[in-house]
Amino acid sequence: MTTVLDKPEPDSTSTAERGPSPWAAPPRPAWEEEPSKAGVAGKGLVLSLACFAILFPLWIVIVTSLSSKKTIDAEGGLVVIPKDITFVAYQELLGGGQVQKAALVSVGVTLVGTLFSMTVSVLCAYGLSRVGSLAHRWILMTLLATMFFGAGLIPTYLLVQSLGLMDTYLALILPSAVSVFNILVLRSFFMGISPELIDSARIDGAGDWRILWKIVMPLSRAVLAVIALFYAVGYWSAWFNASIYLTDQDMMPLQNVMIQLVQKQERPVGLAAQINTGQLSPLAIQMAVMVMALLPVAVLSPFVQKHFKKGMLTGAVKG
Repeated sequence: MTTVLDKPEPDSTSTAERGPSPWAAPPRPAWEEEPSKAGVAGKGLVLSLACFAILFPLWIVIVTSLSSKKTIDAEGGLVVIPKDITFVAYQELLGGGQVQKAALVSVGVTLVGTLFSMTVSVLCAYGLSRVGSLAHRWILMTLLATMFFGAGLIPTYLLVQSLGLMDTYLALILPSAVSVFNILVLRSFFMGISPELIDSARIDGAGDWRILWKIVMPLSRAVLAVIALFYAVGYWSAWFNASIYLTDQDMMPLQNVMIQLVQKQERPVGLAAQINTGQLSPLAIQMAVMVMALLPVAVLSPFVQKHFKKGMLTGAVKG
């Protein structure tokens, strides 16, 4: 008895019915000409040069931070080709002392500040997106005015001093807690959500808090991720507030300690002894601190990048 193996039937669905492949290039408009080979090669060359100009300095910083004092002295400074890789600089930085404390301060300020800024921005943007709410137009005009007119540094300093925030971590958060631009982007996105969806939730008995938490925020994940990244990068990279509101060296965030190391104004006690005795290269320490300052942003950015275009363009155009 002959057994015939069952073969899968060919897919009768046409390509048009299946839709375009997710890996295929987007369709080109009818009025747009096909790019020439020279144009494609030119674009590739320009992008390659741009990537090289961005990545090459970063490569030098990382390699120098991983180089020994002997290698740095032999190269006369920055190292391009890795030799004698060592993690001594990172071990000393993370082994305790001022740098590790400064890194913890930066992480804490970034987390608390981002959470506080996002809470205030979302609540303000949602209230302003509900046309007809209490003092809606006056509050909006007041916020817009602050984008063009500011009190200045001296009144801001006097306000922080009068509130008793000097030498406190709140001085690193409250003066720059809210960005009017981010509020306007969130407001535009919230106004683009279907009013029928919100009205149906109200008919079902949902209040504003429930509508914001269950409907508006889940539909706004893209723009919320982008705005949160903006706030987090701002808090992580901030150094000016700490330089004028803090006098206690132990409370300084990582960026301020990095500035001191790069400018050689002051060195942590444990590192200063090893640098003076020749056990560590000051250049390796400086590059290692730079890598530590850049690492969180470099790690988090790819996860938010997929939301960036949708969040910013949709939030800026709608409404």
